[in-house]
Amino acid sequence: MRRLKIFIAGILLTCVAVSAAFSQDLKVTEKVLPNGLKVLLKEEHKSPVVTFQIWYRVGSRNERLGTTGMSHLLEHMMFKGSKKYGPKQFSQTVQRNGGNDNAFTSKDYTAYFENFAADRLETAMDLEADRMQNLLLDPKEFLFERDVVKEERRMRTDDDPTQTMVEQLLATAFAAHPYQWPVIGWMADIGNIARDDLLKHYRTYYAPNNATIVVVGDFRSDKALALIEKHFGAIPRGPDVPKVGAVEPKQLGEKRAIVKQEAELPALYAAYKTPNLTSRDSYALNVLQGILSSGKSSRLYRSLVYDKQIALYAGGDYDDVSTDPNLFTLYAGIMPGKTTEEVEKALYAEIDRFKNEPVTDEELQKAKNQAEAMFIMSQDSVFYQAMLLGQFETVASWHYLERYLDGIRAVTKDDIQRVAKEYFVEDSRTVGILVPVKGESPKAEHPAPGGHHH
Repeated sequence: MRRLKIFIAGILLTCVAVSAAFSQDLKVTEKVLPNGLKVLLKEEHKSPVVTFQIWYRVGSRNERLGTTGMSHLLEHMMFKGSKKYGPKQFSQTVQRNGGNDNAFTSKDYTAYFENFAADRLETAMDLEADRMQNLLLDPKEFLFERDVVKEERRMRTDDDPTQTMVEQLLATAFAAHPYQWPVIGWMADIGNIARDDLLKHYRTYYAPNNATIVVVGDFRSDKALALIEKHFGAIPRGPDVPKVGAVEPKQLGEKRAIVKQEAELPALYAAYKTPNLTSRDSYALNVLQGILSSGKSSRLYRSLVYDKQIALYAGGDYDDVSTDPNLFTLYAGIMPGKTTEEVEKALYAEIDRFKNEPVTDEELQKAKNQAEAMFIMSQDSVFYQAMLLGQFETVASWHYLERYLDGIRAVTKDDIQRVAKEYFVEDSRTVGILVPVKGESPKAEHPAPGGHHH
């Protein structure tokens, strides 16, 4: 998932206005069990539904070259049977109880969720407690699932020229940090993973002291907590999780990744090293992202697609919800008959405008309103409230959610100009260019979010 914002866009369409009181106090009950399991509970009695989520602090960031893709493959195996619920029984049990379930892996976390009618909450606990400690990892199922993941990689990345280029861009942008490799893993690495590697990964990271349970919906916190203690309290604490010591060194000049593949049209990505949500600058960067690239009235779209007509699409993405500093990415698809060079020049001209002149009052207010509206409307879905809590808690702390609206509201024009000058510098930029080559069957897709759903 590039951003949960994208992942959840569909849910937001059903939104109703919600009071803005969200910013100060989330009314979250927080508890840590003796075995280290963290629990976040938020009562929401609007409708008789509940979402139960368990977030493990493990993703591709916790892997090594040679066996990349292990966290994502383990996510697949979590549906392949444990002591109490055999293969296929997990999702069947959820569906029989009228619920739905899924999972996703990112660079920083692996999360599992069940959405149920409120009276089925304990079913979710029973299922998740079982597979936290009793996963079978059947050798035959393992080999089968490893092939499934290879096929997923072929379809999502290898057969998608734009995704291939984005993958090369990341591998170029990060020299020393594990954000350089894809969540799904390199193809040869997936084939290198043995069942014993996966078992070790499971025993190391799938432990109560490396997990957060998030429950949002129609329940009473004291009762839910008692049930969580009943199902998870006796699971023994795991060993201390190995620290990821990798730090990306300062980039000393622009890097470029050129990818030549069968494709209809060229595409261009430019990524800048930026801080994550723990930095005060993240608020200004989020507002800047809104002005630059949110929607068809944004500067990038208006300039490149609408006015100059040199790009088919243009956008940007600020990846701030991550454990370590990540990237601010801009992208454009080149219009037939136009050159990558002129699009690249136009892209940087938009970046330079932020450095050289203050944004207008209107732009500033509109971007703030957009950020605030999206944030408040998303609270209407119990599922998305839990997603945000789990995501923020896993990469930093859920308390950053409580500061979000105040942080956005406080951004000034000076802040935007300052962060543009500080972070959008050529020396910390990595550029990815897709150069189409002629072949049998040209393919070109829109850039897709990079997450992996079960």
